[in-house]
Amino acid sequence: MRKFEFYSSSRIVFGRGEISRLGELAAQFGKSVLVIHNGSAAIADRVRQLLVAIRVEFVRQKGEPRVDDVDRAVAIGRQHRCDVVIGLGGGSAIDAAKAVAGLLTNGGQTTDYMEVVGKGMKITRPALPWIAVPTTAGTGAEVTRNAVIGVPEKQFKASIRGEHLVAKVAVVDPELGLNVPPDVTAASGMDALCQLIESYTSTGAGPVTDALAMQGVELAGGSLLKAYQNGNDLDARENMALAAMLSGITLSNAGLGAVHGLAAPLGGKFPVPHGVVCAALLPWVIQANVQAATHDPAGQKVLHRYAQVGRVLSGRNDLDDPAAISACIQAVGGLARQLNIPPLGKFGIQDQHVPEMVSLARKSSSMRYNPVALSEESLAEVLRNGIAGSPRQAAPDQSGAAWR
Repeated sequence: MRKFEFYSSSRIVFGRGEISRLGELAAQFGKSVLVIHNGSAAIADRVRQLLVAIRVEFVRQKGEPRVDDVDRAVAIGRQHRCDVVIGLGGGSAIDAAKAVAGLLTNGGQTTDYMEVVGKGMKITRPALPWIAVPTTAGTGAEVTRNAVIGVPEKQFKASIRGEHLVAKVAVVDPELGLNVPPDVTAASGMDALCQLIESYTSTGAGPVTDALAMQGVELAGGSLLKAYQNGNDLDARENMALAAMLSGITLSNAGLGAVHGLAAPLGGKFPVPHGVVCAALLPWVIQANVQAATHDPAGQKVLHRYAQVGRVLSGRNDLDDPAAISACIQAVGGLARQLNIPPLGKFGIQDQHVPEMVSLARKSSSMRYNPVALSEESLAEVLRNGIAGSPRQAAPDQSGAAWR
């Protein structure tokens, strides 16, 4: 017997050139707009022109959002009596906008609603109407119901979460990604792929998320490298925009896993892009999960799911499960290498930081959805491999040789 709930944005507007509808969409919800943005000035100027008939305040989000950023934007929104919020840019701007929209109607401070490091209060009132306009293909934040916020003094990132935070409209226009730099394309795209794989193998996976996740894996597996190598390949940009959006839907409904569990403290303490963490750790987490599942009598389902991912990424439906699992690990590791993802050691993360990061990772909400229980020793080995950026051990028998 199956039971599940399913969340997504009230409305998704997807397609090339659909940004042109932003003015009419915003006008449906109010007359004073707070735009929280990052990314290129050209896109911000274009949005300003599209909203010419509406009063607009722009707030620039620099880097991943922190508690102070959200509180400052909330104060600006209250000062100007804004009744609509737009998140324009990458996941950082969209997460900030999502949190701001929630606080503008629920009151209080950002830390009041944060999991793990805050008071964990619930968002009980509908957020201010807000519109998500992603310009990168990565987090899928345009369709999620959580906002990831950093708390510098605690060196951690955690979420504000609730069904009231879902956007009224997500406008996903692949053309907005044409000017995204290659390194951002690589990191954000690997985040999307990681989210798709983790939600497919999550303990919270269900029939709807399974279908969407595998569609996303196929899209990202076939288009991420193309978008990286040729930023003007609009077909590849469109496929990645769709894959990222699907990853947001699947993670909201199925949960993630150990990669994102480790990413929370790493991103809170070190200046490392979230997508780089995901790319650097994903093959090692898969390998650790496969090894644990191989020695677990109930692990066959987990192994089969990684095998399914391997068949899609390799395009080899004829592979048996062990060969397909090996193909899965080699595909994600090889893709990270082709995208020139640097090892985590380049960001100041060293072996001496491993115990603290593993301890903090266990507090992350993502960790409880990992498909198998991983020991502290396994998580430490995963992180050490991500720091070094090269294989430290052979993969278990089920997965074949370690990726090279």
